[in-house]
Amino acid sequence: MLISVIIPCYNEEEVINATYERLKKVFSNSKLNNYEFIFINDGSKDKTLELLTQISQKDKNAKVISFSRNFGHQCAVSAGINECNGDVAIIIDADLQDPPELIPEIITLYEKEKANVIYCVRKERKGETFFKKFTAEMFYKFLNMLSEVNIPLNTGDFRLIDKNVIETFKKMPERNKFIRGMISWIGFKQIPFYYVRDPRLAGETKYPLKKMLKFAFTGIFYFSKKPLKLAINLGFISILVGIFLSLYALIGHFSGIIPTVPGWASIMITVIFFGGIQLLTIGVLGEYIGNIFDEVKKRPEYIIEKKINFEE
Repeated sequence: MLISVIIPCYNEEEVINATYERLKKVFSNSKLNNYEFIFINDGSKDKTLELLTQISQKDKNAKVISFSRNFGHQCAVSAGINECNGDVAIIIDADLQDPPELIPEIITLYEKEKANVIYCVRKERKGETFFKKFTAEMFYKFLNMLSEVNIPLNTGDFRLIDKNVIETFKKMPERNKFIRGMISWIGFKQIPFYYVRDPRLAGETKYPLKKMLKFAFTGIFYFSKKPLKLAINLGFISILVGIFLSLYALIGHFSGIIPTVPGWASIMITVIFFGGIQLLTIGVLGEYIGNIFDEVKKRPEYIIEKKINFEE
């Protein structure tokens, strides 16, 4: 069984050598002697590519894909899956928050359960702020509320996928990917693996608040049509509220039971309410139209500048 380990990298010069050494040690000290490491340099601006080149020169099992610029974490993972040759692939970040030493246990669980996917669930997240943990949990709960497919809570892209899932994934043509959601959508037999996530070994997180929000919107608008239904429901609610206010005003005016005071307050409240609903609906539609625009252009998901240790 050939095992492909997919490692997306962006500005990881402080940690990349340690990542390689720990991965190498794991595979050297186990029976897993048929493997390939696929490092994807996602347009790093530091010495990450230089260090990866040095690693690939001394180890032919270490392969490098280098992008022409920064395309994003999900594109880097996609490139690794598309270029891997393994019977199984393991996706793991370079920051060592997900311990490489767990890989033999994941492989053992995969063989025992005869599963197609082993997704890793964080039962504890060391070194992360309360805000990060809370927002991540709320995001997954909100996404599951909108999505037709259940996405396990407290999971990332750290997982094992087998050949069936790899080949199915390669047939999915989306440009802007939400990979953990797509793998859940693919189906087959999926088993959880619970672990404790370590603090980042060095460097800074590559997912600040701005990127987290963009990633969240990708997951919501690329993976669910329910926001469109929500916009329709809000439209109906607005119509009902408008009818109610009209009846209220007419009854008050002609019957005299309800005192009506001429003024701008009620008008402004009504205008703001309906204006907000309209803007929200237009915004939701705009997100979906923007996604359609990205897809119909059919630009490549990423551009590879260089590949090292890959067969021609």
